[in-house]
Parts: sequence; C-alpha cells; structure tokens
Amino acid sequence: MDKMQLEKVVDIRGQKLQSDDQAATAELEPESEWSEVNRRLGWQRPAEFKSTWIEFCFVLSSVGALSMADFIIDGFPVILPALVEPFNIPSGSQIWPSSVVTMVAGSFLFPLGRLTDMYGGYYIFNGGLVWFTLWTLAAGFANSFVFLVFCRAMQGLGLSAFLPAGIALLGRFYRPGPRKNLIFALYGASCPLGLFGGMLTAGLAQQVFDQWRWFFWIGGAATGLCCVGTVINSPRDVVPADGRTGQRVTMDWPGTLTTVPGFMLVLYAAAKGTNSDNGFASPHVLISLLLGLAFLALAVYVEGKVESPMIPADIFQVKYMKPMLLYLLFSWGVYSMYQFYTNFYIQIVMGKSSLTTALWYAPWAAAGLLLSTLGGVVLDRIPACWLLIPSSISTIMAVLLFALMPTDPNYWAWIFPAMIFEAASADILWTVSNVFLTTSLPRHHQGLAGAIISMTLFMGDALFLAVGDVVEERLAQAGADANTQYKGVFWIAVVIGVVAILINAFIRIPRATAELTSEEKDDMMIDRVSWRRESSVSVTDSETVLGSEAEGLLGEPSEESL
Repeated sequence: MDKMQLEKVVDIRGQKLQSDDQAATAELEPESEWSEVNRRLGWQRPAEFKSTWIEFCFVLSSVGALSMADFIIDGFPVILPALVEPFNIPSGSQIWPSSVVTMVAGSFLFPLGRLTDMYGGYYIFNGGLVWFTLWTLAAGFANSFVFLVFCRAMQGLGLSAFLPAGIALLGRFYRPGPRKNLIFALYGASCPLGLFGGMLTAGLAQQVFDQWRWFFWIGGAATGLCCVGTVINSPRDVVPADGRTGQRVTMDWPGTLTTVPGFMLVLYAAAKGTNSDNGFASPHVLISLLLGLAFLALAVYVEGKVESPMIPADIFQVKYMKPMLLYLLFSWGVYSMYQFYTNFYIQIVMGKSSLTTALWYAPWAAAGLLLSTLGGVVLDRIPACWLLIPSSISTIMAVLLFALMPTDPNYWAWIFPAMIFEAASADILWTVSNVFLTTSLPRHHQGLAGAIISMTLFMGDALFLAVGDVVEERLAQAGADANTQYKGVFWIAVVIGVVAILINAFIRIPRATAELTSEEKDDMMIDRVSWRRESSVSVTDSETVLGSEAEGLLGEPSEESL
C-alpha cells in the first residue's frame, strides 16, 4: 500500500476512524466482524414480531392462506364432472368454471401488487382473503352455471390481491439469511399441501358426502380461519420510500388500463383456443390474442413514459433476472402439464376414482413438506443454481415415468417415484425463485416481486397447458386412444423440461446467505460516495464497513430473538 495514502477503517461497533497502522493491531478484522453481524441478523426474529409465538402463528396462518389458492384451483376439476348435468353445462363451456379463476387473477396481479406497495401488504392481503372467503362460501350455494362462473371470477380477484401481498409481507419482514430461506421453504411446501388437500376434499365431497358443495364450504371455512390468524398476528408493514429518489410509489393508471385488458385477452385466448373447434385458428380466439398482444405492446411503450411505471424496466437489469424468469416459466409449465394430465391419466386410462386419485398424490404432499424444509436449510450453504439442477432433472423424471408407464403399472414402481420426483422439482423451484426475487428487489417493490412471480406461474400454466391440449387434439384426430394422447403430452413435457435445463446453464445464482438488504446496499453506496468526496484519503471496499448501520441493525439481541 502507498504510504502517502492512509486507508481508513470504521470498526463494526462505531469506533473512531483509525489509520492503517492502528487497524492492523485490531482484534477483529472488519470483514469477519461484518460477516458475523450478517449471520446474526439473518437468524434473528424480525423486530415486527413481539414474540416467537406470534411469529409462528403468523407464518402458519399466512402459509395456510396461500395454500388455499392451490386448494381451490387444483381441487375444483375433480368435482367439475358432477356439475355438468345439474347445471346443464355445454361441452364448449365446461372450461370456464376452471379457467376464469386464473384469467381474472392473472389480469389484476400487477395493479393489486402496486396497491400493496402503496398501502402495505397487511390490508391488501387480509382484504383479499376476506373477499376470497366470502365468494368461496357463496359458490357452495350456486344454483346456476352463470352464478357459479361469477363466483369463481370473484375468487380470482381475491387471489390477485392476497398472492402478491402475501409474498410482499414475508419479503418485507424477513431480511436475507437462513431464517428467510426457511420461511419461504415452508411457503413452497404449501403448494403440494394445498393441491393434495383440495383434491382430497373434492373426492370426499363427491364420493363420501355425495354433495359437491362441501368442497367450497370446507375451503371457505379453512380460508376464513387463516384470515382470522393473519388479522390477529400479522404486523402492519410500513412501506418505505424509494431509497434513491425519496419518493413513495404511486398508482400507474396508464399501465393498469393497458396491462389488465392485455393479460385478460391473452389468457382468454389461451383458454378458449384449447377448446374451440378450430383451436387458435378460430376467428374470435385469434382476434382476442392479437388484441391482447397489442395492449401489452402498448403497455411496454406506456411504461417507458410514465413517472412511476408499474413494471420498472430496471428490475430486469438485476443479474440473472431474465433467465431466472424464463426458467421459472418453462419449469412451471412442465409442473402444470404434469399435475393436469396425470390426474386425467389416472382416472381415465387407469380407471381410478377421484378419491383414489387424490390419495395417490399423498406422497407428493408429504415429500414436498420434507424437501421444501430441507431446501430452505441448505440454501445458504449450496449455490441456488446448483439446487436448480436436481430440480430440473426431477421435473423430467416425473413426466418421463408417466411417458414410459405400462398400461397396468405397479403403483410403487411407477406412480410413487413420479410423485416424489415432482415434489422435489416444484418445491425447490418455488423456494429458490421466491428467495431470489424478494431479495433482489427493495422493500418498496415487494408487491411487484409477488406479482411477477405469480404472473410468471399463471402464464406458464396457460401457455403450456395450451401446448398440451394441441398435442392431445392432434393425436385424437389421428385416431389415437386416450393412453397414446396423454403419453404424447408427457413426451412434449420432457422436451420442455430439457429446454429448462438449457436455460439453467445461464443462471449463476449464489448461495442465499445472510447479507445486506437492497436498501442497505444502496445506503452503503451513497455513504461511500459521500465519504470519498468529503475525505482527503481513499477508502478501500475491502476495509470499509458502516459501523452505525450495523450497530443500529444488530443492537444487543435477547435470547428470545435468536
């Protein structure tokens, strides 16, 4: 080091600036001390929770509430055949009670994500849960097809509120580190648990209770209980201003007026195109798709002009953001194809009842809970991109087993391992993607993070189920039986899974260790620039830490906080 340039170091406890010679005799190196601070912060209970018990109740209630999305979406197809005759549903309209939920939810994710960033996740999350609960209960009293579809659409509106808001709450309360990894791992486990719970409840309602309405009543009651838990135990999240501009997020009306109809028309075309006589070549489907794409193209132009864009372009400048979202789109598409078509394969080709089918998915739920928790524990020890490799391989293995499955397979040799593979795939993917996006974006954009994640999943679901339907339809026109049709879909899913692995080669997400939040990194950069300007000496990155920041964050933790 040049003797003429004295380097300055700030001790982690806020001691006075020392010269290099003095710092050399310090008992603790700044980097090692700073790492220790980050480690302790990463394990501490968030200050918003007054006790560990309150935190436990909040996590249980919020994760349970988020699992109800999969409960309602994935359980409903089981009872749909029982509704066709009493409601006199035409064959071309049978998709709407299922599709309208994701169509409405996907269309309103970004506006409600913006409201979350404006007013806080507490109000949007619980408001969405109350709305979802009421319309789920109301669906159980439906006596007409039109009212049932309307209730399902209102459920979708509730989903678009509490899905991004729930992710935002978890993202704001938990700083980067192992505690956050574990919480989001439990959130990932809610997906297979909700799916299994929905399918099991639907099977029981249809075969044991002999009344499909119990599916909605039980689902509404469970959601209501979760809502009570979050209202009581969830802290109010304070939405900070943008650390760079000092301004708070405002509503982007031009973006809302272009993205909502754009996404709704595209999702409508994806759903209707798979059930029209001429597929996507049908005039009304093609016009809807083109109009939707035109609205979305206009949204891209508008977002570049407004002062507070709903989807800021700079979020895509985050390292590995674009390949990660593309990987999530393809991987979740394979998941959707697996979940949808294995259900039909087991019931139609293998001739099993809806209740038996639900019970066959039980290993998925159990393994999902175990593997999600394990993934959360090791996420700060193993690079996230490494975890995505077994996730991708598991995705392919799950659909490959069904593609190669004999006509009369042994459950333990074929079905059981496929369920385990799919659990490993979906839950690791869910945990890694949630931790990556919520850590990469600042607190005032956590609602946006939740909306991006949910929208990517909905688009993957719509896009690749449409691909699967096209394959199934083409094979049916060629005279193939149901077994051959579904196996054709599974082989296409294998190809999509291979594409996902190739995309993963461009992702280098590191370990999700305890580190500074996005705002703290911005503050550190600002303080460093100011210090360099005001000081007559230089400061190296490797020898500088912000003592006041660490002292204010860490304090003296109590035993209860650890």
